[in-house]
Amino acid sequence: MTDDIRSQLGLREIINVSGTMTSLGASIVVPEAIEAMRAILPQFVEINDLQRKASAVIARLTGAEAGFVTASCSAGISLAVAGTITGANLLAIEKLPETTNEKAEIIVQMGHIVSYGAPVDQSIRLAGGKVVMIGQATSTHRYHMEEAIGEKTAAAVYVVSHHVVNYGLLHLTEFVEIAHAHGVPVIVDAASEYDLRGFLAAGANIVLYSGHKFLGGPTSGIVAGKKELVRRAFLQNLGIGRGMKVGKESIYGVMAALDAWEKRDHDAIRAREKAALALWHDVLGGRPGVTALIEPDPTGNPLDRLRVILDSQATHITAWDLAAALRKGTPPIIVRDHEVEHHYFYLDPCNLHPGQAESVARRLAEELDKAQASNAIIATPIEDLSRNRFNGLLRWPD
Repeated sequence: MTDDIRSQLGLREIINVSGTMTSLGASIVVPEAIEAMRAILPQFVEINDLQRKASAVIARLTGAEAGFVTASCSAGISLAVAGTITGANLLAIEKLPETTNEKAEIIVQMGHIVSYGAPVDQSIRLAGGKVVMIGQATSTHRYHMEEAIGEKTAAAVYVVSHHVVNYGLLHLTEFVEIAHAHGVPVIVDAASEYDLRGFLAAGANIVLYSGHKFLGGPTSGIVAGKKELVRRAFLQNLGIGRGMKVGKESIYGVMAALDAWEKRDHDAIRAREKAALALWHDVLGGRPGVTALIEPDPTGNPLDRLRVILDSQATHITAWDLAAALRKGTPPIIVRDHEVEHHYFYLDPCNLHPGQAESVARRLAEELDKAQASNAIIATPIEDLSRNRFNGLLRWPD
């Protein structure tokens, strides 16, 4: 019998070349975090004291004055926003998301209102914030932000993600400059970012990180920043934060993951990733209709991905149909296909177990060979992707 727990549970043994996606389990949890969780699970602790210990570790790694662990980065957005609205008023905290405080407007660039599995603006509205979108989807100028800030502005939220529009918007340094000139704190959603220090160094007041993506910790979010603002966010655990709580194992697991991050051999990890990219690039090279490009991460993380571009007339299969074939095959390969209507998808090597890069290469070759041998072009109408995207979820758990 296989020792893969997925097989025992009747789950597919997928290979993840999509990235640190929550829907796939985010990342491979580092051994240090697993051991820390195992050690603390049988014990009782005073959670607020454990969070104080976590605060010290978070501060050391990020340069923040304080920090704490919550359920997710999404939860961190809500808690941080709520803190700017309620302050330390315990009654106001209990009443959220209803608020009598008119100072509840939250500035966000329109090009940053994206979905990471749920809409960014919903995390703000859950906290009682009133979203004020500035600019247009592809352009924000200084005057958009300067004119939007007023007496009712509680905070400004800046999103760092591959999902956002990556041109024509205000850069973080300018965003911070304008906000601080008006006495408005800046909250940065940096869920999937390697850089644990740069955003606070650039002037952000609170930065939110995922504990379970590149850090390799348990499912969690990290809130880091100025002590008073972090304290106000932490107090939300008496209100909306109750449903976003984490257990002792998640707090201690994140502490261990942060400690391990300091000692991680990042160069060796990059070398393994580059070897996988080179293998896939070689396998795809010379195939008719296939262009394979190694590209850097769009938000500046120190990693590359392989963009696989298909000319369906030559390959006899569309990018979305190839992605589907890989997903349905054995073993199932899940690619990064959020831009697949542009005739390409990405292969992300950051979550591979030993031997899986070779499995991906073999499956790519198999599916492309099969398509090439087909007389007809395999081309499902692109509209069907949108039409049927949520069918399975709407039938869940059936």
